[in-house]
Amino acid sequence: MSTRVYRVMHRTRYTYNDDVSSSYGRCYLTPRDLPGQRVRSTTVDIEPEPDDRSTGIDVYGNHDSYFHVRTAHRELTVTARSVVEVDPVDQGVLIGPAARAPWESARPAVVGGREAALAVEFVLDLDPPEITRSVRDYAAAVFTPQRPLIEAVTDLTTRIFTDFAYRSGSTAISTRVDTVMQRREGVCQDFARVAIACLRSVGLAARYESGYLATDPPPGKEKIFGADASHAWAAVWMPDGRWLAFDPTNDKLVDERHVTLAWGRDYDDAPPLRGVIYTDSTKSHIDVSVDVSPAQSPEPGTGA
Repeated sequence: MSTRVYRVMHRTRYTYNDDVSSSYGRCYLTPRDLPGQRVRSTTVDIEPEPDDRSTGIDVYGNHDSYFHVRTAHRELTVTARSVVEVDPVDQGVLIGPAARAPWESARPAVVGGREAALAVEFVLDLDPPEITRSVRDYAAAVFTPQRPLIEAVTDLTTRIFTDFAYRSGSTAISTRVDTVMQRREGVCQDFARVAIACLRSVGLAARYESGYLATDPPPGKEKIFGADASHAWAAVWMPDGRWLAFDPTNDKLVDERHVTLAWGRDYDDAPPLRGVIYTDSTKSHIDVSVDVSPAQSPEPGTGA
C-alpha cells in the first residue's frame, strides 16, 4: 500500500420545466486537508454564473460554498473538481494504546479534558431519537466488557457488512435507523448511521463522514460498493483525541481509497448540496455524476 493521488469530479445538474427566477445553494464539495490527506487543488464551478457567492468554514471545520443565481434559468449545474493525495492507514494508530485499550476508556465522559469535552456532542442522540431497543441489542453483542476498542469497531464493521444487504434505491435520506434495522438493507449512508447509533448507544462519540471511493480498485482488489457516487462512513473518537474512521459498507477501515469531504453529527450537517429555488416549475430532475480516478503525483509547487 502506498500514497495515492486522485482527480475527483462531482457534477450535479438540475433541470426544470419552467424558468427559475432565483436559486440559492450551499454545498460541501471541497475535500478536507487532514494528516493523511492533502488537497492539491480544488474548484467549484456554477452555471449560470452566480450573482453572489462566498466560501466559509463551518463549526466542524468543513469548507462550504454559498451561491445565489438571479439569472432566469431552466438548468443549474454545479461541478466540483479536486486533486487529492491520500495516505494509507497509519498502522501505528491501529496498534497504539488508544486503539488497544478497552472500549469503555474511549467514552469522552471518562477521559476528560478539552478534546473529550468537544467530543461529547457526538455522543448525543439525534432528534427524533435513533438509539432504539434494536440498536442497543445489536451493539450489546459487540461491545462486551473490556474488549479492545479496535477489536470491537472492526467487529461492528464486519457484522453490519454481513447482516445488511446493499440495495440501491431501497431507502431515502429520511429513512430512520430503526427502519433499516428491521429491513436489513440500505446503502452506505444507512450503514454509517446504524454504526453511529450503535456507538452512541454505549456512550462512545461517533461522527458521520462523507466523501468518495476510488472508482478503480488497485490490482487484485475486488470492486467496492459506493464507487462512482458520493460515499459515507463512520468514525469513532479514541481516548488520545484522534478519530478512527471505518466503512461498514465495504467491511474495512477508511484508507487510501477513500477521499474525505466533510463530517458532522449526521448527514444533515454536511450534505453535498442543498438549496431553495423560486419558480412556477411543476417538474424537476436531478442528475449526479461522480468520478474518482488515479492521477499522477503533481510536481511540488504546481498546485495541480
